[in-house]
Amino acid sequence: MAKSDNKTKMTEVSVDNFVAAVADEQQRLDAIKIVDLMARVSGHPPKMWGPSIIGFGHYHYRYDSGREGDMCRIGFSPRKGQTVLYIVDGFQEYEAILSSLGKCKTGKSCLYIKRLSDIDVTVLEELCARSLASMAEKYPD
Repeated sequence: MAKSDNKTKMTEVSVDNFVAAVADEQQRLDAIKIVDLMARVSGHPPKMWGPSIIGFGHYHYRYDSGREGDMCRIGFSPRKGQTVLYIVDGFQEYEAILSSLGKCKTGKSCLYIKRLSDIDVTVLEELCARSLASMAEKYPD
């Protein structure tokens, strides 16, 4: 199977303009802080992926089925009512660190927070760094 046409692709849309348009003031301020944190931890500048994901770095994946594509190594999206952080390698190995993170929910590879003030940002930074290290092992640059 050839490389599929993924809906979520890196774009040239301005991250600053996207963040400036976030309607909720606190969520907009949180987004600015998360951009700074993820850029510092990842060593990559923020880029828009699709219409609403701010991503850092990228990797190429190929599944056993033959499907393949590109995605950001780490990212987030300030969605209505919550911010979704994409910790691409999932949370199975992070139970201990998640217990000290604060008020959040998790999905397969998503961390959901209402406000940055609800969590320990130092723990979030550690979680991001560990996720990036795991991704680097699975998908070397």
